[in-house]
Amino acid sequence: MLQVCPNGRRTEGVPVSPEEIAAAVRAAVDVGAQDAHVHPRNGSGAETVDPAHVAAAVAAVRESTPSIQVGVTTGEWTEPDPVERAAKIRSWTVPPDHASVNFHEDGAELVAEALFERGVAIEAGIFSGTDGAERFLRWPHAHHVLRILAEVTDPDPETATGTAKALLHDLGTRHGRPVLLHGEEGGAWPVLRLAVRLNLDVRIGLEDTLVLPDGAPAADNAALIQTARAMLPA
Repeated sequence: MLQVCPNGRRTEGVPVSPEEIAAAVRAAVDVGAQDAHVHPRNGSGAETVDPAHVAAAVAAVRESTPSIQVGVTTGEWTEPDPVERAAKIRSWTVPPDHASVNFHEDGAELVAEALFERGVAIEAGIFSGTDGAERFLRWPHAHHVLRILAEVTDPDPETATGTAKALLHDLGTRHGRPVLLHGEEGGAWPVLRLAVRLNLDVRIGLEDTLVLPDGAPAADNAALIQTARAMLPA
């Protein structure tokens, strides 16, 4: 499975408004993306889990590209108080198909429970260099998540694949869930190649990197997806 992540936490050069996000996802799907992970923004451009802004982003993507599932972030930067974040999730009027929960963050289990209550599938975000894998594997509902989003935060192209292998080792296989492995910045393409070799789900987009494998700037999310698609088995 190839997922597009069109904006993330970047502040420049990425789609921000619901219309921009929807157009970016549509263009990415047209060249091979099969799923989307987006970061809704409020009127000032800050990331948010506020019901109105989540609804606007999710509805726009579904209108432009009804054939795919769309997910959002629930990272702690969207609402520092996990109790308030969970309350906002419970108030979503247009819930996404799935949402990521970073298990190294305070209150991750509380946020995950709120998503379960809303019928939203969970991408369990497990960051390298954190206790996320340990906390996730201790969680009684680990086997109920949609997938594990194994996030390699090592941006060094020389060491990122080693960091990825260590993260996968920490996760093991007893969780029984699909794994989407991805890197960021200089590590994005080396980690994607490793994920392809291991037959894992992958993602790419301007959230993860701004450049193509040769270092040239990527024109947009579609260019990144098109390049990644060519690396996947037919």
